[in-house]
Amino acid sequence: MKIAVTGKGGVGKTTLAGTLACILSRDYKVFAIDADPDMNLAGSLGIHTPLTPISKMKDLIKDRTGAEPGSSFGEVLKINPKISDLPESLSINYDPEGRLKLLVMGTVDRGGDGCVCPASVLLKALLRHLILKKDEIILLDMEAGIEHLGRRTAEAVDLMIIVVEPGLKSLETAGRIKKLANDIGVEEVVAVINKVSSNDEEDFVNRKLEQLDLKVLGSIPRDENVIKADMDGFPMVNYPDSPALRAVEKIAENILSNYS
Repeated sequence: MKIAVTGKGGVGKTTLAGTLACILSRDYKVFAIDADPDMNLAGSLGIHTPLTPISKMKDLIKDRTGAEPGSSFGEVLKINPKISDLPESLSINYDPEGRLKLLVMGTVDRGGDGCVCPASVLLKALLRHLILKKDEIILLDMEAGIEHLGRRTAEAVDLMIIVVEPGLKSLETAGRIKKLANDIGVEEVVAVINKVSSNDEEDFVNRKLEQLDLKVLGSIPRDENVIKADMDGFPMVNYPDSPALRAVEKIAENILSNYS
């Protein structure tokens, strides 16, 4: 199963992605893919050692694509590089059993990289392989906003989760994401409501999502444990009494019951 988590910046998509990855890995092998240029998924899992994203591995990029990053003109660029071995060799084991693996994609520096740069070719090929070939649960933490949809990064996912919070800005972004996701062929697009403080807030967001024809997968209450986990540098699963964690566990159950 392939799941993409997206939404407006600051709504809590990375926290949801990391927590879902931990919960789902209790019963399944999970690849958690940080496809956000801001690269915070490792932190949400409690990993704080410096990680080199694949986009910065210049020797690897040259070996697989045949061209130097940033200087592809005049070189033969392989647009279909060999990448089948990379998910295992470049991922980090979150647990001793290797049930949860983390892969940090990184991003391509826009300045001077050209339109079809070697790093971009490798990253897109790797994502395509992960989404189409791997038989584990793939969980993508996408970059905030809508630009990745224009690049068709997540066109083959089984389920796209849009994280929203009470407020019109995140709901307007959700509407744009849903339209673009449908445009590229993603059929299952749902919403998760985050940071809910009251029934009035939840009712407001539910009404707006109904107008957008977005099914609600679950609702997560505003929870001081989320802030504490971020300050402590620990994953949410380290706080078993957290109402937010219990809500995400129910969301995970809904995913497995309705979309797997």
